[in-house]
Amino acid sequence: MPTLERYLARQIVGAVAFVLAGFLALFAFFDLIGELKDLGHGAYHLREIFLVVALWVPGHAYELMPVAVLIGTLYVLAHLSSNSEYTAMRAAGLSPARAARALAKIGVAFAAATFAIGEWIAPHTEQAAQQTRMRAMHSLIGQGLESGLWFKDGQTFINVREARDPAALKGVRIYEFDGARRLRAVSEAQRALYAGEGLWRLDQVVQTRLEDDGPRVARFASLEWRSAVTPDMLRVLIVHPERMSAWTLAKYIRHLADNRQKTERYEIALWKKLFYPLAAFVMMALALPFAYLHARSGMVGLKVFLGIMLGIAFHMLNGLLSHVGLIQRWPPLAAAALPGALFLATAALMMWWIERVRPVWVRLRAALLAR
Repeated sequence: MPTLERYLARQIVGAVAFVLAGFLALFAFFDLIGELKDLGHGAYHLREIFLVVALWVPGHAYELMPVAVLIGTLYVLAHLSSNSEYTAMRAAGLSPARAARALAKIGVAFAAATFAIGEWIAPHTEQAAQQTRMRAMHSLIGQGLESGLWFKDGQTFINVREARDPAALKGVRIYEFDGARRLRAVSEAQRALYAGEGLWRLDQVVQTRLEDDGPRVARFASLEWRSAVTPDMLRVLIVHPERMSAWTLAKYIRHLADNRQKTERYEIALWKKLFYPLAAFVMMALALPFAYLHARSGMVGLKVFLGIMLGIAFHMLNGLLSHVGLIQRWPPLAAAALPGALFLATAALMMWWIERVRPVWVRLRAALLAR
């Protein structure tokens, strides 16, 4: 049995690596096509574009790993089944339970790789890619300091205390300098709302202008502010739960809870981070029943196509239920675990049908044909 497990492991790892490499090449090509439209904006040249596309690869690998595991495992099992190799393995003592245990052992490596990429690699490369892109295109400076986020727009520096929504900022300070780098005005607004086309609306503004004869303070209920800073630029440095590591999410949730702010969105993202590596086991369990379907007739292409459809369905359902759970206020654990639980139940139901229902149906059909 260890010989069969090693054989399956070699075949599946090779197939998953091939499928993942194909997906990554395809997504990198799409990213490259999408970025070429910004070629020449500022200092955004081909070198920066290729660097950004390369830095996005780990993030794609994290998202696509379960789909690649499903397609790769399904292809190997379908190929073995079409060549009657799987039938020989079953005759050698590879029962469905033993096959599931063998796949689970292989899935440990994929789950570990998914967790490592999502926790230690993808968050850093995503941030580096976005910073590289915006720095080249807009020369924006931003850092996550204790005083908040800092941005540069020409001769103006902007400090934002809270920026959970890139189109609605809170605690905004605007420092305006002249050509000689002398401070000319400081504006403090409780809130800034983006109105489109580079225009922001500042609410509850206290503006201090440093004139030659001394400072002058003015107060405004609302004030328009035109800037090159847009929500798309701010997204680079604003907290995105899906791009955080689990450790960062846990710390941020504690920070929000201490300040009596809503944490549901971040709790769902945290649980998804913890459950997502386990999707490798779910995908392998979902692929196992296909080894028992039409063992002699092949249909490898059809099975791979079904695997692609199931992988896409899992990816879409995983994102959809997170939003539905947030809107309907489901428990974060339930919203994050439900997609995997549904697909695992589907795999169990398919195996039950193959082991219990299908043999009865085959015998009944044979009896009817014999008449």
